[in-house]
Amino acid sequence: MLTLAAERDGEGYLIDPEAWDRDLARGLAAEEGLVLDALAWSIVDFMRAYWQEHRVAPDVRHVLEHLAQAHGLGRQAAKDSLFRVFPYGYVKQACKIAGMMRPRAWSTG
Repeated sequence: MLTLAAERDGEGYLIDPEAWDRDLARGLAAEEGLVLDALAWSIVDFMRAYWQEHRVAPDVRHVLEHLAQAHGLGRQAAKDSLFRVFPYGYVKQACKIAGMMRPRAWSTG
């Protein structure tokens, strides 16, 4: 059983994205009832790289562009894939599992 020792807010999002690691992501995913497959890791890894470069969570449109380019998907197929992997949505699951702070007033895709 993974321990989720990183400090989180009342909704379960990390307070400090620097506290994230892959084991923590697995634990957060387990809390959501998810197992991270290759596509999920592609999304999470992209989000982490984006955060490292820009110090903000990527908007869902950037993730969809990543899916389209990296996996050869059209926009609708990218969106469908995102919601297949994270069925409760980009903000609720992808951002949380990727160690982002709770995004404010965003579209969920």
